[in-house]
Amino acid sequence: MILNMYVIIIIMFFIGNMIFVSKHKHLLIVLLSLEFMVLSVFFFLMFYLLMINYNMYMLMVFLVFSVCEGALGLSILVSMIRTHGNDYFQSFNLL
Repeated sequence: MILNMYVIIIIMFFIGNMIFVSKHKHLLIVLLSLEFMVLSVFFFLMFYLLMINYNMYMLMVFLVFSVCEGALGLSILVSMIRTHGNDYFQSFNLL
């Protein structure tokens, strides 16, 4: 049972990673794939800490950092849409 959960979590992480690598046209899809990978890492940490009967304090710290990462990504998305009109990576120049 536990091994099946770890396999599912690893598959979740690799699916998120494949979407992150292949769908680089829109910023919103990239941000969603990053959040999906963060969610899979959270599940892995949760099952690992439950298995060794450890305190869940580190999960709260991880969730705080992941929420801050999500808010920063959304603020970048909003500022990009306000300045360029869309979230395509090809529509603006990085220089």
